[in-house]
Amino acid sequence: MQIDIMTLFPETVGDMMNESILGRAQERGYIRIEAHQIRDYTLNKQKQVDDYPYGGGRGAIMQADPLYRCWAHIRESCAVGRSRTIYLSPCGETFTQAKARQLLADYDHLILVCGHYEGVDERFLEECVDEEISLGDFVLTGGELPAMAVADAVCRMAPGVLPEAACYEEESHWNGLLEHPHYSRPEEWHGRRVPEVLLSGHHENVARWRKKQSMLRTLRRRPDMFREADFQGTKQDRKLLAEVYEELRRDPSTAGLPPQSTD
Repeated sequence: MQIDIMTLFPETVGDMMNESILGRAQERGYIRIEAHQIRDYTLNKQKQVDDYPYGGGRGAIMQADPLYRCWAHIRESCAVGRSRTIYLSPCGETFTQAKARQLLADYDHLILVCGHYEGVDERFLEECVDEEISLGDFVLTGGELPAMAVADAVCRMAPGVLPEAACYEEESHWNGLLEHPHYSRPEEWHGRRVPEVLLSGHHENVARWRKKQSMLRTLRRRPDMFREADFQGTKQDRKLLAEVYEELRRDPSTAGLPPQSTD
């Protein structure tokens, strides 16, 4: 996977993307992430990339031509096959783990465009951008943080970046649930002990406990996700679901959940 990030702050983006797991993965050639300074593609001495909006209003708009020249340079110099251009925008589709998986599966190359000021000239979006993505229902001062989040979420699943697929397949949102709680040494800290099942060495019981805790955590914190989850796949899942309902049957947070099924 190759990701090119169009930004006014390439040093900031590069510093973050070249550290830790992603940095080592780039050194080993599993992924490539490069930040491009949009100002380098202007035609004026002032390196101006923005101007006042037509129709009036506050702030400034990023001009189409510097963006286009930067984008065209990336496209021309990139030999990777399936490519997609994404503008990070609060008007876009909300980013999810499922979207990260889809981008990794469907494309070899992503161009992430970071906006600033009041936005980007719509004509650049119409001509060059394939889709817009948002991190959520809020507004940031620029697209760098969302771009780095998208790059991180996609690249950490690329083959070779993490030791094995289980490193991300057992995490929150992969299978529609939140991840179970984690514990490490010491066994007791501030009067709080590690659950006994995790000290038992019984792998089947540990796995069962973790699955149940994942269900409980999702139910309590994200009932919207819980309603969408499919627990009818195995007899064990149906049994765990019955236990979860029994444990929380007097909890008002369970209101509105789908009917219990243990068939």
